Amino acid sequence: MRSQTVLQVGLGAALMAGAISVATAADMPSSDKDMVMIPKGEFTMGSNEHSDETKHQVVLDAYLIDKFEASNTRYKEFMKASGHPAPAYWDDPRLIKADQPVVGVSWTDASAFCKWEGKRLPTEAEWERAAKGPQGDNHYPWGHTLDPKKANYGQNVGRTTPVDSYPEGVSGYGLYNMAGNVSEWTSNAFDESAYNFTHDVSTDYTYNAQESDPPSMKRKVIRGGSWKDVMWQLQNGTRTYEYQDTAKCYVGFRCVMSFLGRDKADY
Repeated sequence: MRSQTVLQVGLGAALMAGAISVATAADMPSSDKDMVMIPKGEFTMGSNEHSDETKHQVVLDAYLIDKFEASNTRYKEFMKASGHPAPAYWDDPRLIKADQPVVGVSWTDASAFCKWEGKRLPTEAEWERAAKGPQGDNHYPWGHTLDPKKANYGQNVGRTTPVDSYPEGVSGYGLYNMAGNVSEWTSNAFDESAYNFTHDVSTDYTYNAQESDPPSMKRKVIRGGSWKDVMWQLQNGTRTYEYQDTAKCYVGFRCVMSFLGRDKADY
């Protein structure tokens, strides 16, 4: 696991700027070093689009989230340091450039990477709040209207694009590709009725599936839509899933971590 010491340096500045730079390997692109602080607060989770997305209020503590999707460069460093096997599609010429998001990773692979970096996968609530931004109720990270200049979706490009592509489409918190490019793993098991019994909590109902569990508990929520998906899958509130053992050419991830040194005060 990487040392978190460098991450702790400058947290005071992060409170002012809303982002920090994580000093890591010298050959890592600078675009992959950033994390953004999402302040403690309440937001409206869900939408009116589908029956499993009932709107409800959620309160989250402050946390840090990667500004960009995990790239092939970052994942290669992880493999080299840990001996973790290469993901599926690692030899696909459409998908293997250094600055493209890593794909072909299972939920377990993504979790292992985040743990190695001293982080974790985001919960559904953390992911959605980061996508919706301070305004809190946009259909897409940038607003209410889909725009092909702001996201990679629907086979318009035919492959993934760099993790820092589509700057016009960043969320209100400045996060890239929260819609399109790759769908992103979250930590949560998928349940169609989840919002019916989580209205008064933070929806951090993370569950690590066991071999004895029914298949439904091994379904993990993915968010954001991908380069292959149609428009409704890119919406901030849309919930879809993949089984945690699968590795798809359109699924990647980004990591989060709880805000270090936080207390009960509002940020």
